[in-house]
Amino acid sequence: MATIDLLLIICLTVVSSVPAALGISEVEALNALRRSLTDPDKVLENWDPNLVSPCTWFHVTCNEDERVTRVDLGNSNLSGHLVPELGKLEQLQYLELYKNNIQGTIPTELGNLKSLISLDLYNNNISGKIPPSLGNLKSLVFLRLNDNRLNGPIPRVLTGISTLKVVDVSNNNLCGTIPTTGSFENIPSNNFENNPRLEGPELQGLASYDTNCS
Repeated sequence: MATIDLLLIICLTVVSSVPAALGISEVEALNALRRSLTDPDKVLENWDPNLVSPCTWFHVTCNEDERVTRVDLGNSNLSGHLVPELGKLEQLQYLELYKNNIQGTIPTELGNLKSLISLDLYNNNISGKIPPSLGNLKSLVFLRLNDNRLNGPIPRVLTGISTLKVVDVSNNNLCGTIPTTGSFENIPSNNFENNPRLEGPELQGLASYDTNCS
């Protein structure tokens, strides 16, 4: 009987430690983001890396399990770059970083955010390609990457996200053709405008997707 009681205590201890461990992982991920950003207005001032959970931090929202579901840092006068550690926020639904001066590339690891509903990175200074890993975001509804310095093609895999309703990649330097299948079928043409090297809309069977695009 004593052995059974001991095993029960061990199991309860392990289970009770899981949320804390997850919280620490999310603190580490958000602290990596904080270290990568310049924050002249001190909007991240209360992001204390010594806490077990980030749920009391400004601009961070958690669910009842104390998992991070929102990061709201739009229009916050931030500069710097995104970090791959953001991919550890497994329950994140909204990543709002629009209207800042964020540079660098979109981390491939953002494709790990399987719960993500909204990815708003518009009006920054982000460069490089749109990572095909974003096609893994099967809950994504809003993808706004407009007004950056992105180049390369629009990843074809994005058309397979059935939940996707809003896509805006205007005012970049994208190339290739504009997809018109799947979730892109009803995206208005002005959401692709001001990409001088972007051709389209795509004509199935007639236009090469990789034409003049690298």
